[in-house]
Amino acid sequence: MPTPMPAPAAADAATLDEVEALAAGIAAVRREIAHAIHGQEEVVDQTLITLLSGGHVLLVGVPGLGKSRLVETLAVVLGLASKRVQFTPDLMPADILGSEVLDELPDGTRRFRFVPGPVFCQLLMADEINRASPRTQSALLQAMQEQRVAIGGVEHALPRPFHVLATQNPIEQEGTYPLPEAQLDRFLLEIRVTYPDLAAERSMLLATTGAAEAPPRPAMTAEALMAAQALIRRLPVGESVLEAILALVRGGRPESSEEPLVRDYVAWGPGPRAAQALMLASRARALLDGRLAPSIDDVAALAPPVLRHRMALNYEARARGITVAEVIERLVERIG
Repeated sequence: MPTPMPAPAAADAATLDEVEALAAGIAAVRREIAHAIHGQEEVVDQTLITLLSGGHVLLVGVPGLGKSRLVETLAVVLGLASKRVQFTPDLMPADILGSEVLDELPDGTRRFRFVPGPVFCQLLMADEINRASPRTQSALLQAMQEQRVAIGGVEHALPRPFHVLATQNPIEQEGTYPLPEAQLDRFLLEIRVTYPDLAAERSMLLATTGAAEAPPRPAMTAEALMAAQALIRRLPVGESVLEAILALVRGGRPESSEEPLVRDYVAWGPGPRAAQALMLASRARALLDGRLAPSIDDVAALAPPVLRHRMALNYEARARGITVAEVIERLVERIG
């Protein structure tokens, strides 16, 4: 006989102390990040939401906005072992995953030995990921989805937790290879990094051009992050939030949508992984604010970074100047 699920009230009482403790820990993480990253609060929060959800991040922005610095700061503050790979057209899959080398033993026999690549870390920075060839880009697919890689027919587990934070320059497209849809779908959020406001840029200028700059300090451990990821999955989700997520994702598919803008101008819409991402990210956003359960406002706020890389417009939409952002905004309006 299956074990009955606990009542929502009981579940809330059991996890409330954990939520409060984690909220205090996240506040410490935010303070340490703020010492190195000036402004960009929404970018930092969305990145933390992704990591709390156990997902991967695609940071899109012009050069010089601190994307690489954010990744390096997160590795220190969250206590994660990190590595960086600069993606270039001549980068090979073995440069990321590792390879087997032939060793000759003292007795004259030979055997293969696996040499792990930089993917064997907890936080991998894939810098300018769209500059590598599709073959190299696809080398990350299994790692991102299954947290293991297969080399020479042998599977090797990656460290836990494992997150990919990839960066991409949206302006310079010469010599780049657009990420395939299958890989884009594996990024929980696509985060747009924009220019800082005047106050943030002034603060950054003063802090980074002086004689000394205080480095960030650890404020969390890898074990604490994994405990937070487990807690996220235990947070209750109301029926109205669940229905809003389903309506938003299914409404973005031209085959099933009631929105004329989607039926006429969307070539393909978000799959089930988008609904999973919204469910986890909405819980993480609530926890980031110290709340026990997500609301429809969380779903609406996370719709753009969850959906914009999981939808594509047809030729007529591009000819009429319709953007994915407009379509998502219309879908958000429909869920209230």
